[in-house]
Amino acid sequence: MNPWLGGTILALYYLVLGLLVIYGVHRLVLVVTYLRGSREPTPRAPDPAEWPMVTVQLPIFNEMYVAPRLIDAVCALDYPRDRLEVQVLDDSTDETVSLVAEQVARLQAEGHQIHHLHRTNREGYKAGALAAGQAVAKGDLLAIFDADFVPGPDFLRRTVPHFAEPKVGMVQARWGHINRDYSLLTRVQAILLDGHFVVEHAARHLSGCFFNFNGTAGVWRRQTIDEAGGWQHDTLTEDLDLSYRAQLAGWDFRYLPDLVVPAELPVEVSAFKSQQHRWAKGSIQTGRKLLGQILRAPLPFRTKLEATVHMTANVSYLLMILLSLLLFPAMVLRSDDHLWTLLAIDFPLLLGTTLSVVAFYLTSQHRQAGGLWKGVLFLPALVGVGIGLAVNNTRAVLSGFRERGGVFHRTPKYRIEGQSDEWQAKRYRRPLDISLALEIGMALYFMACLGLAFYWRMWLCIPIIYLFLHGFLYISLLSLARPGRRLRWRLV
Repeated sequence: MNPWLGGTILALYYLVLGLLVIYGVHRLVLVVTYLRGSREPTPRAPDPAEWPMVTVQLPIFNEMYVAPRLIDAVCALDYPRDRLEVQVLDDSTDETVSLVAEQVARLQAEGHQIHHLHRTNREGYKAGALAAGQAVAKGDLLAIFDADFVPGPDFLRRTVPHFAEPKVGMVQARWGHINRDYSLLTRVQAILLDGHFVVEHAARHLSGCFFNFNGTAGVWRRQTIDEAGGWQHDTLTEDLDLSYRAQLAGWDFRYLPDLVVPAELPVEVSAFKSQQHRWAKGSIQTGRKLLGQILRAPLPFRTKLEATVHMTANVSYLLMILLSLLLFPAMVLRSDDHLWTLLAIDFPLLLGTTLSVVAFYLTSQHRQAGGLWKGVLFLPALVGVGIGLAVNNTRAVLSGFRERGGVFHRTPKYRIEGQSDEWQAKRYRRPLDISLALEIGMALYFMACLGLAFYWRMWLCIPIIYLFLHGFLYISLLSLARPGRRLRWRLV
């Protein structure tokens, strides 16, 4: 190989690996911050006569299977009825409209302050629906739930007291998982989300850094939304966007890790990938929009650094694809190096990027049923999905760098609560996209690399090559396991 080309490949390889190690170290910092942190006491609830007016907003779009469950749960909230308003912000285009209208009429007859606000267009998507609802809302506080969430009766009584502090602008609860044990895919998703809510959110909150509202299971002070510039739809993560604008404006946020609101996880891999695509693209768009303001703001260095890593974290998927393509050529170029050189440089870096992820997610499982041991059991699937998502999320990152806004593709839910529930014959299925073909291509590429590694006796390369093969092959097989086949692969 041309020496210049070989040198370029190795330089890019170590640059990409080094950047991934930085993101890995950041995860370890979050873990340490979380483990060393202490929780703030929950404030004493004020006298019921002091409870403020709350408007609960329920943005929905074609949610015939889960919207009725949510509406019933919200109307069962333990809160003074004369100070609780419910808005069903309905952008639906199917029979969800009539189902919701009938349910709302029944609840109105029972004395609930509930309104069905149906838009005939989706202008601004979820952000537009929330803004339209806020324009006619009565409450000083606005609680928001997506269609697949089921808040407990005590939700408002545990969140509203925090607003007794005048600078608190938003209170976020932790997401739970109704169908965590439904399949291997839902178990892996639950672990991924636990990493975000158990470790990441808590660490940012405890360290005084900015963290974000997650689009649902939270309460906003109306004044905070107004002073931050309101709901905007020039990114696909309107929640992240508003969160940072509000904190830049001086508002404080509260995170309540012990208040868990259960939600339904996607059971279809294409829906899961679509959700991940939206989150990844939106975070990059929000970074483009706000990182300049954040870096120029009079904020502590740690806050700026954490915000930068937070908004650019999905770039790690792009780096992972680059590493995938560079890995085998780099190892071929290094095949003549002394064994100790590979062991001293390459493998610590590669293991560092992997072990930091493992530590991050295992830490998030210590509070779950089964604890760390069950987390270890699902590590192969977790690593497989994490690597396999690289193609899907890299496309999202590149799109986020190019575009503002975009179509808000909601994640379909089917009211899957128990092991016997089915979804294959229900509506709202997400179609496959080009990501599957690319994932299959990456799997075939690593099959070829693995075969060459055995043929050339590159024994040290085989475990790392297999790791990537496992990831891309696993997500490809999940995507191909389409209708009519219930791919459970139950491990416990």
